[in-house]
Amino acid sequence: MAEQMVSVIREIKASPEVIFELLADPARHADFDGSGMLQQVRGDSGRLELDSKFGMDMKMGPLPYRISSKVVEFDEGTLIAWAHRGKHRWRYELESIDGGAATKVTETFDWSTAVIPKAIEVAGYPKKHPVAMEATLERLAALVEK
Repeated sequence: MAEQMVSVIREIKASPEVIFELLADPARHADFDGSGMLQQVRGDSGRLELDSKFGMDMKMGPLPYRISSKVVEFDEGTLIAWAHRGKHRWRYELESIDGGAATKVTETFDWSTAVIPKAIEVAGYPKKHPVAMEATLERLAALVEK
């Protein structure tokens, strides 16, 4: 359901392969997180693929917490999405442009698959997340653009 998704798009001057390597490495997620909530990966999860599980130490304001996620969508080099027990998804889609010199990156917060989508809406996340998503794509670009 498109009405239960919000997306942010940015052109990044790096190949899809370079960007995908960062997205597929949970140890690097805190490096490009624009929300300020991701602290660090828990354990050694290795490179992500379909059905991979990984844990993150998180922080909301002063409150630390942990979350475990599973890769639920995966297409090498072009698509990766993960979800935790709430079942809403964070999705990254990569489209090569300029002959591979740049990439159109779409980050999507998708709560159409959520266990309780109304709770996500009442909490205001669909309106809050795009700001953090824009910051995420800006940080991702800063890591890979030369």
